Amino acid sequence: MSASLATATAASFVWLGMVLAISFIEAPVKFRAPGVSLKIGLGIGRLVFRALNACELVLAVLVAIALLVGDPGRGAATALAVAVGALLVQLVLVRPALTRRSDAVLAAPEGVTGPGSRAHLWYVGAEVVKVVALLVGGILLLAD
Repeated sequence: MSASLATATAASFVWLGMVLAISFIEAPVKFRAPGVSLKIGLGIGRLVFRALNACELVLAVLVAIALLVGDPGRGAATALAVAVGALLVQLVLVRPALTRRSDAVLAAPEGVTGPGSRAHLWYVGAEVVKVVALLVGGILLLAD
């Protein structure tokens, strides 16, 4: 395996681990901690996901450059392109809606009624797509 593909593989699995740890462990668990109100949980979540998304962008650029320099198989390149695409959808289309909703809740938590934001479901759906794509892409890179 070339150095560039080894870099893409490592970055893919680091990225996968970060998404699993933050999105599927930290995010739901924090609201179960004693004394963590919705307002505090949202405030923490915004900071954590801003940091996660910044790290994801760095890893996505690293993966993209490594794949351009290397010679990955079509399957690995496609899977990792899907992961990058899912991240971009989250950042450009979904995060602004989530930010508007969390701004409203943080401004007046008692005043926000109705169901939660559908944007949250879209974000989680994109996270699932990203996890599968990163797992498949990383495995296919290992097989190349």
